[in-house]
Amino acid sequence: MIAYIGRRLLAAIPVLFGLSIIVFLIIAAIPGDPATAILGSYATPENVERLNRQLGLDRSLPEQYLVWIGNVLQGDFGRSYSLNRPVIDEVLERFRATLILAGTSLVLCSIFGLLAGIVSAVRQFGWADRIITFLVLIGISIPSFWLGLLLILVFAVDLRWLPASGMEAIYGGGGPLDLAKHLILPATTLAVVATGVIARMTRASMLEVLRQDYIRTARAKGLSERRVIYRHAFKAALVSVIPVIGIQAGFVLGGAVYIETVFQWPGIGDMLVKAISTRDVLLVQGGVFVVAASYVLFNLAADVVQAMFDPRLKP
Repeated sequence: MIAYIGRRLLAAIPVLFGLSIIVFLIIAAIPGDPATAILGSYATPENVERLNRQLGLDRSLPEQYLVWIGNVLQGDFGRSYSLNRPVIDEVLERFRATLILAGTSLVLCSIFGLLAGIVSAVRQFGWADRIITFLVLIGISIPSFWLGLLLILVFAVDLRWLPASGMEAIYGGGGPLDLAKHLILPATTLAVVATGVIARMTRASMLEVLRQDYIRTARAKGLSERRVIYRHAFKAALVSVIPVIGIQAGFVLGGAVYIETVFQWPGIGDMLVKAISTRDVLLVQGGVFVVAASYVLFNLAADVVQAMFDPRLKP
């Protein structure tokens, strides 16, 4: 298993390197001049030229990339122009809030997606299967940002049960209960689409396993239906579902970027929107690279977990 993990980590290195190039080129292609945005009303041609020279923006793109990636490999993502603090400090601080939101959403979509898929497969063509399939199709089809606005309108504006934005109350907040209240709406919004995807995959995998000969043999031996479903069928079906959960982990992490904007959640997404508006190139590059690298690592973790459940993948 250690050798397998080592090989997967080595395979992730060129992927991360490619991601760094893509992130750098995309940010460099954004219209506008960072020096002009930073200087504002003081953006005279002389000042802009001087600041570009100080920031190294007067160099060619290959030179800028080599300087940036060399610093990144040393853990230095540069210094934010707009915040006047190290980029890595700001990114890690914001990433903590994003992980809370994305982690909660992943737990919700995994639990409800697996349960819905199991019930739908066991009750195939029954009323439970029809209802779950209908809800899954609706959940996958609804845009997340629209669903977030709808939940705010119903539960925050009309019913006033939950707060509409933020991570904690401005006055007297900060406890676990206060965090949970602010987390319910954005986490639910983010989990809906991923729940549908996991439920559909679980249903398909369960139906395939339930048709296998060893399942009929287990039933013929007199084992209870509950034991056949959860001890044998679900364990075998989970091998195919784990990679999908890993992909959805990346989805909820990336989706948190715009859901944070809807709910004013103080995470990476909120930071990136503000950094783009101020043309804070280094902050945008650092935030996007960390999110993209996390996506790769989540999929790596899913592959490792799948190898633990599937003997065929073990070295």
